[in-house]
Amino acid sequence: MFDENFTEIYQLDISDLTKKLKTSPDGLTAEAAADRLRDVGLNRLREEQKRSLVQMMYEQYRNPMIILLLIAALVSGVIGELMDAAVILVIVVLNSLIGFIQEYRAEKALAALKQLAAPIATVRRDGRLQRIPAVELVPGDLLLLDAGTVVPADLRLSEVHSLKVDEAALTGESVSVEKHPEPLQQEKLPLGDRRNMVYRGTQVTYGRGSGLVSATGMNTEMGKIAHLLDTTEKIRTPLQKRLARVGRNIALVTLVICAIVFMAGLLRGDDVMLMFLTAVSLAVAAVPEALPAVVTISLALGARTLVQKNSLIRRLPAVETLGSTTCICSDKTGTLTLNRMTVEQLYDAQLHPLGGDVLQKEDPFLLALALNNDIRMNEDGELLGDPTEEALYVKVQQLGYDPQQLKEEYPRVAEIPFSSERQAMSTLHRTPSGDVLLLCKGSFEAISARCRRFDSLLAESRIAEMADDGLRILAFACHRFRKFPKSLHAEVLEKNLEFLGLSGALDPPREETAAAVQQCRQAGITPVMITGDHPLTAVQIAARIGLIGSADARVVSGSELATLSHEQLVEMAGEVRVYARIAPEQKLRIVAALQERGEAVAMTGDGVNDAPALKRAEIGIAMGITGTDVAKEAAEMVLLDDNFATIVRAIRGGRVIYANIRKFFKYTLASNAGEIWTIFLAPFLGLPMPLLPIHILWINLMTDGAPGLALAMEPAEKRIMQQAPISPRESLFGRGMWQQILWVGLLMGGNCLLTQKIAIAQGWHWQTMVFTVLCYSQLFNSLAIRSERQSLFVQGVASNLPLLLAVVVSIAVQLGIIYVAPLQSLFHTQALGFIELVFCLAMSTVVFFAVEAEKLLLRNNWIRY
Repeated sequence: MFDENFTEIYQLDISDLTKKLKTSPDGLTAEAAADRLRDVGLNRLREEQKRSLVQMMYEQYRNPMIILLLIAALVSGVIGELMDAAVILVIVVLNSLIGFIQEYRAEKALAALKQLAAPIATVRRDGRLQRIPAVELVPGDLLLLDAGTVVPADLRLSEVHSLKVDEAALTGESVSVEKHPEPLQQEKLPLGDRRNMVYRGTQVTYGRGSGLVSATGMNTEMGKIAHLLDTTEKIRTPLQKRLARVGRNIALVTLVICAIVFMAGLLRGDDVMLMFLTAVSLAVAAVPEALPAVVTISLALGARTLVQKNSLIRRLPAVETLGSTTCICSDKTGTLTLNRMTVEQLYDAQLHPLGGDVLQKEDPFLLALALNNDIRMNEDGELLGDPTEEALYVKVQQLGYDPQQLKEEYPRVAEIPFSSERQAMSTLHRTPSGDVLLLCKGSFEAISARCRRFDSLLAESRIAEMADDGLRILAFACHRFRKFPKSLHAEVLEKNLEFLGLSGALDPPREETAAAVQQCRQAGITPVMITGDHPLTAVQIAARIGLIGSADARVVSGSELATLSHEQLVEMAGEVRVYARIAPEQKLRIVAALQERGEAVAMTGDGVNDAPALKRAEIGIAMGITGTDVAKEAAEMVLLDDNFATIVRAIRGGRVIYANIRKFFKYTLASNAGEIWTIFLAPFLGLPMPLLPIHILWINLMTDGAPGLALAMEPAEKRIMQQAPISPRESLFGRGMWQQILWVGLLMGGNCLLTQKIAIAQGWHWQTMVFTVLCYSQLFNSLAIRSERQSLFVQGVASNLPLLLAVVVSIAVQLGIIYVAPLQSLFHTQALGFIELVFCLAMSTVVFFAVEAEKLLLRNNWIRY
């Protein structure tokens, strides 16, 4: 079998590579190509072994909370509570179905990557040009490229004619890269610096060329990304981890308490079946079966809100993850910047800064900016061509002139195309007066060597300043001929030129990016730039948007990163804010290092090179306009407007959702704790069993249902974006929640037992009263816990109308159970007298006012959690 895995191909002379690939300058023979195709396989990206649909569905039911709910549903059915069992099963099935759909969609990322390749390739075989399906390319083929071609395989260039390639999807560099066929001597060059190589999935923007195919299929750089995508483990979101822990803990605590209650009843001589049903009912009540539904509905509502703010959520857990994000790793090109080159500085022949009011229509510098380019315009008026030339074209428009009109007034009569050897491009134009004007642009070194005298020291100073600003610099010159020159050779025409000036272009930051970065910092979130672009450009953009304090801040390059061990990277990752010239697999290393430091990482990006890291991060955020299909499929969220500032709004929404999930958790577990303490403590206080199994199940169904779901619609609290993000390692019970669940549950249980003792002493309907006090205490508590610090009386009872409606309806239903005869027989209740009902209502407010008192203490910093 032919071995296509060569290292450092860019270092080899083309003749040496020809020998290694066992080919010829005219390519392979058809027979040799067929043999190699059998050996190396088709030039396509293959998938690793995938899970079947059945396996994906089965894995949805391995969550401890889901298993616990299934057991609760089974027990409910056995004891005759079929409605409760049906509700639980519906919740479980819907929740699992959502998870299945999310994972199925995630697997489509690789399929999108496979489509990012040219379907047809032009090769030379048997000494003649042939067009073949790109999947039939093999190493050693001589492949031809021209403008517009999507490169179908990795190849080492052997011949170029002004060839430029857009590698943004692979390296993140916004400027088309000029290519040459010469070998490079430096070892371990980043992809973006391998100027004699072109890679699968990139696109030729200018010129033409040819080269030998060095890698196909999974051995291409794009194939390596496909492998990374397929083998990268998707990290569970913080909420998924917390819910899994909570499910295990609740199951364990429930089993222990139910066993104690059952044994205590038996020792006291209670009926065995009654105690069994009571213990089982308590187990069902202790499980927050509405939790998956509340979480899912909360996330769905959040996703619906966010899509109205240009954030499309592809996987529901991403909504909550936004609220827990502590670090945003952002690609530069197209995310923090416009992905559009813009001329930022112009200097005239005397190297003075140039304003638009200085250039006249006949000024040769203006003509050079407008005419010395190959920009075309499509039917829709969009500019096509090299990004830097497009920037010059747009600059002329901004100066108030029409480049198309100038091209008509100064028609091009000849040209000397750009070449890497000359580092220059020249065009000749007929002027209205009949002269021929040569306009030349290129690198400063090339142009200055062809010009007459000018201030070289000042020029070098300007060049240094522009380079420090991360600008892409071009120099311009001209020469007038009385008549059309006899020779069109560069060495004849491009000499004794008149220097015209300099331009400096940059892919600038978006206007709103700096403000968004500042908001991230206020929210306790660390933004980090990870780009394939040059370090100098990266640091300038980072300084402009406030990502770093100054342009002197440390930047870690891909070559430096390659020398670091994982431990060194983990230690350093907490300080570095800019990474440049980074390869795709290195992005994965950075994300993994940050995660090991305890960060919840959001990774933004738009290119194919971002996809593996998007998948690895807790939340991947793809660009909706400039993003590739591969990036979108690998991401959990898509920014519809490609606006970094939209992430800040999405993070706010995520924090609101997570806060509401915590409120529901606090509410439902405190309620369940109240039920457990009421039943658990009664035997030890010498009191009869306070509630029947049907009472427990009804309270659990009613209070966990509508009020719990209504808490998901709670508006945002003030200063939510001035708080530090939730640590991924923080328990769901953190920041005082477990303490409140404990004391509220104990207070609720103790209040119910006190009601029972007083009612027995007064000869009242004690069991119905305990049933009512427990139910109403939970409903009133749902109003009190709407805010962790703000009083309900300040918020306003009507500021969450769904919750208010749920509480009012639940109170009315409970009154119906007490006073409607058919319901009395079903729930074993008796009608309460006026005094009994008033007493129940008074006792039901104890927990409400206790929670309000706690918030008062918190607001005044008299207690802290």
